Formats: sequence, structure tokens, C-alpha cells
Amino acid sequence: MIEPAPPAGPEFGERAGRLAIVRAEGAHLFDDRGRRFVDLGATHGAGSLGAAHPAIAAAVAAQARELLFLGSGYRTPVRTRFLEALLARLPPRFGRAFLSNSGTEAVEAAIKIARGATGRTKVVAAMRGFHGRTLGALSATWRRELREPFEPLVPGFEHVPFNDPGALRASVGSDTAMILLEPVQGEGGVHVATAEYLAAAREVADRTGALLAFDEVQTGIARTGRLFAFQRWGVEPDVLILAKSLAGGVPIGATVTSPEVEARFRGSHHSTFGGNPLACAAGVAALEVVERERLAERAERLGTVARKALADLPPERVREVRGLGLLIGIELRAKVAPYLAALEERGFLAIPAGATVLRLLPPLVVEEDDWSAGLEAIREVLGHGAR
Repeated sequence: MIEPAPPAGPEFGERAGRLAIVRAEGAHLFDDRGRRFVDLGATHGAGSLGAAHPAIAAAVAAQARELLFLGSGYRTPVRTRFLEALLARLPPRFGRAFLSNSGTEAVEAAIKIARGATGRTKVVAAMRGFHGRTLGALSATWRRELREPFEPLVPGFEHVPFNDPGALRASVGSDTAMILLEPVQGEGGVHVATAEYLAAAREVADRTGALLAFDEVQTGIARTGRLFAFQRWGVEPDVLILAKSLAGGVPIGATVTSPEVEARFRGSHHSTFGGNPLACAAGVAALEVVERERLAERAERLGTVARKALADLPPERVREVRGLGLLIGIELRAKVAPYLAALEERGFLAIPAGATVLRLLPPLVVEEDDWSAGLEAIREVLGHGAR
């Protein structure tokens, strides 16, 4: 039975859903009535190790007993460890990172770095792209319904069709500070960049002197079958934007670039809580878990399982299945909301990517039996294999 939504509470803006989740074990979420659900996207990709991974909890608890917070004007051993761990997993060109608290903040830092390093103002982003909801990040975001209530936004942003090298080349010029792209557009419907498109972005950035930035807030840290999605294509950006699962669900953001870009930067940027000891401790632990448990390889394998299981969904209901690793979008011919509700009734929590795309972002540690059961539930609600 579908219950009515609760009355509005004290939280400003979007209301919370009907479910009140109180604890987690692996990819299982439990509500205040004791019901168990399998997370197929409820943690929005941030909970890639589950919503209560023991290693993350232990790291945060241990750090809390030593040092909860210190201003960024002082060094801390855990901050140094995290930066060293992150940069060691990236190509040699990356040697500097600005730490913040979220993906949106990491995008804002990238915009300032690009403008401060190039002396230019224009930012070229992609249609359907999503980069956050603060004014700068929102200016780079495509969705009209998110932008219009807050206009005028920050000037200097232009959007071009995704996966169209010609349109990108035509838009980027000597006034462009940055090209900002997602290797896979998550919020925009799970659209995967082509190798040709990313190679064109690298070429035009080199030719014009613009910085190429990849927003890997959703695709980073093993989600797409590689530790970083750009590694699949061999196209390295000048700026890499990370967040969500970077610290196993503890809030953190990172804007990574090269010493050469830093040397050209004019201006300043700062974050009071960016790189705080708790987040850095969680980040060290999360990177170790991802590597030790080979979660990138696991995401690749389970993603292949999913694409096979979903290959014959009914064409009268499904337009296309697309994605990489454990970032999967099922584009429907109708609104996705009823199908999400049907999955919830069966004990599976998925999320949308726009009005007609069912998005799967399960924890990378999801048990194979749960993953198979979730895929079977999707087949059932879309009209296949009903029992």
C-alpha cells in the first residue's frame, strides 16, 4: 500500500521521502519500521562502500579521539596521508589538490582555478550536464528548471551538445578558460562520452590554451570499472573534480590539477572545513578498501552482468540501456516514478536521472545475490519474468 507523504517538516526546500532510514549493513538499508531494502542508488553514489562501512567508521572514530578539526593554515598528518594516497593513484601530471566538502564546492574551485590561471572567463560545458547547485556550478549545469528560479546566473557559460566534437571545436576559442565535461553524464540521463569526443576536447584545449576539466564526482573512485573514468579512454584532463565516494560517504571534495596550473593561478581560494581530519581519515580508509577489494574490477564485472540481464527489456517500455560499470541508466518511454515505487514495494531503492530514466548506482560492495535479485525485480516491474 502506498502511504501518503508526511507533512512538511523544518527542513527548507525539497521534502524528504516517506522512508526514514535508520541504519545500514553493506548494501542493506533499514527503516524505522524494521524493513530492509537493497540500495540500488539511495546513497546517490556516495555510499559506494555501503552507508556504514566498518573501515570508514573505525577510521573516523580513531581520528575523532585524536583531532576533530584544525584550520587549514596548519598541517596534519592525516591530511598529508590522504593527499599522498590520492595523488599516488593519479598520473604524474597531477601534483596539487584543493580539498573542499562536496562536489559542488569542487566544481566552484575548478571554475576559479581556470579563470585565475588563464586570465579568461568563458566556460564551455555540455548540454544535459550537471555540476551542482551553487551559483557557479549551477551556471555550468544545463537543466532549465534548476537554473531559471535563480537567474541571472554567473555570466560567461556556454553549453554545447554532448558527444559533438564539431560543436565543441566551434565554441572553444582564445577566450575560453575551461572545458567542463562529465565522462558519463549521471544526472543528465547516464550518457557515456565517446572516445572521439574526449580526444577532441583534449585537442581543442591544447590548441586554444583552455584547461580541460573532467567532473568525476559521480564516475570517480571505481564506479565505472576504472578507478577514474578517464583512464578508460586514456585522455588526461588538466583538472579533475572528485567527491561523493572519495571518502566512503563522509563529505569531501577534491579539485586536482598540476603544479604548472597552480603556478599560473592568480587570486585565492579557501575552505574552512575542506580537508578536515575526519574526512581525510575516511578518505585514506576508503581508498585502501577500494584497492584491497579490487572494487573497480568488481564494478566492471557486475556491470557486465547487469547489461546482459537487462538486454531484452520490452521495447514498448524501454528505449535504451546504457552506462559503464555500476552506473547504469534505463531510459523508459514513460515517467520513471511509478517504476521506482514498484521497486520500493519489492524492497529495492533506485533513483531517477531525469523524468524518464531509471538510474542504478548501487554500492560497489553489493552482494551478488542482491544485485541479481534487484535486476530481476527491474525485469518484473518492466514486464519481464513476472511471477
